[in-house]
Amino acid sequence: MTHKKILQITAYPPPRCGWGVRVQYLKRRLEHLGHACVVLNTGPGRTIPSDEYETVMSGWDYLRKVWRFSRDDFVAHVHTNGKSLQGLLLALIAEVVNVLWGKRCFLTFHAGEDQKYFPRHRAPLLVPLFWMLFAIPRHIICNNTAVKTRIAEYGVSPAKIAPIPAFSRQYLQFEHVGLGDTIEEFYTRFPSVLFCYIHLQATYHADVLVDAFAEVARERPTAGLVLCGVMGHREETVWRDLQERMTRLDLRDRILVVHDLDHDGFLTALSRSKAYVRTTPADGVSSSVLEALALRVPVVAAENGARPAGTVTYEATNARALSARLLEVLDQRDAIAAAIPAPLIADTLEDEAQLLLA
Repeated sequence: MTHKKILQITAYPPPRCGWGVRVQYLKRRLEHLGHACVVLNTGPGRTIPSDEYETVMSGWDYLRKVWRFSRDDFVAHVHTNGKSLQGLLLALIAEVVNVLWGKRCFLTFHAGEDQKYFPRHRAPLLVPLFWMLFAIPRHIICNNTAVKTRIAEYGVSPAKIAPIPAFSRQYLQFEHVGLGDTIEEFYTRFPSVLFCYIHLQATYHADVLVDAFAEVARERPTAGLVLCGVMGHREETVWRDLQERMTRLDLRDRILVVHDLDHDGFLTALSRSKAYVRTTPADGVSSSVLEALALRVPVVAAENGARPAGTVTYEATNARALSARLLEVLDQRDAIAAAIPAPLIADTLEDEAQLLLA
């Protein structure tokens, strides 16, 4: 067997995020198969030393390390989406450097078909950048066929685009663990916990969530809200607004902010919650939504046209609709949970690994 060298260029836990967790599993799979897999961490934790990844201390350090690993025969597997211009430029730089060393890299384009700069009608001036981003890689991986169609609109051959769902059966392998005194006390004090994994960015509509929960809190004294994932990807204006809103609506004691949880802690907290709340419509097929449904935890999620069967949906910017859905779920929680159809849980990691190694 020919051993391959793969350089994953991506955000990597901590903090936990959807595609970072996916890469964590993929790295282990590739190494188990006997291949070299190095992660160049471009996420919020990129400057924290770890045996799991290479740090990125600056733009120059990023370029230097992409160059070094490309020179050392690593094929880049670049991860990005259409939400950040900086992320798109970093991805394109890595692709160009890798091809200069004679490598045909891979690109995974994450999230759904409605993002800040994607698809092409969202940012016509960036079409040349996206065309180059999609033209260089040997293969492009995306979440689903709807995103594949949007990528092909840039003039990319559909034959090189592989829809591979991010969710894989490995996501459901976990051990129930203690959650620490603060979280355990919160779950004891509020028997009806609503759990939400959220980034403090405008597209996650934290203001809508807090306004909706204020109505739920008035109607249900036993309800509490856990906000998890705020350690990274934080816009300071959104964070300040969240704090002010919680104070103004007298929700400080009813909302628990958790910076991050590891995989075991995340699924433990999720499994003990009355419902999972997903507030962004820009996520495509969300792994955390599928995790909740697989655990038979009701999901209330912003409609984006790609929510799996069993999800209770609402319009992302409508706080009144969200509060109504949450109250309905709390009222009929057992019946809604029992009616959740079991989602298809394939080993998509194997599909992705084989594509990278072919």
